[in-house]
Formats: sequence, C-alpha cells, structure tokens
Amino acid sequence: MPKIFFLPHKIILPKGAVFDSKTGETILHVGLRNNVKIEHACEQSCACSTCHCIIRKGFHSLSGWSEKEDDILDKAWGLESKSRLSCQAIIGNVDVVVEIPLYSVNYTGES
Repeated sequence: MPKIFFLPHKIILPKGAVFDSKTGETILHVGLRNNVKIEHACEQSCACSTCHCIIRKGFHSLSGWSEKEDDILDKAWGLESKSRLSCQAIIGNVDVVVEIPLYSVNYTGES
C-alpha cells in the first residue's frame, strides 16, 4: 500500500503528514479523506488550478496527464516541471511526496 507524504504547509498542514493510500486513488481524495483542506474550487472536474501540487518524489509512478490538465496547469501559481492537479494525479504503487504550494490562483482560505 503506497503512502503519501504531504510536506509541511504553513496554513493547512503545519507539521506535514503521512497517509496510506490505495492504488487508483487521486492525491486530492487521499488528502480530503484525511482532513487535509486542499483547495478544489471546481469539485475535481479539471476546470481550475486550485488543487495544484508539486510532486517531490514518485512523479513517474502517477497516472499520465491529459492535454486538458496540462492547459489548466498553465494557470497555476508556482508551476514547476513536476506539477500536477491533485484531482487528476492517480496514485500507482510507489510512495509519493507532495508539496502543496502556499498560494493558489483562487485561494480563499483564511490564515
């Protein structure tokens, strides 16, 4: 069973966390199931970039991405070469280390 390591995020996860995941789940689903308040304004329909995350380890074990996800990612704050939308990144059989950027384009949370 792969694990997801969420790196510390100053607002939503100050100490970071590690969670078990199931192959076939999205990063967003694992986070939400474990009360990690990842922004997801479009309700997981790949229509915004609020659930943008950066994969620090395990990038190649995730599902491939679509042209639509690639287009949406272009709007993400702090885009990097290993960025994914957490609602679209499906977990394989390898542990994944995820960084949630401090800001998103539609960030509405309060500190």
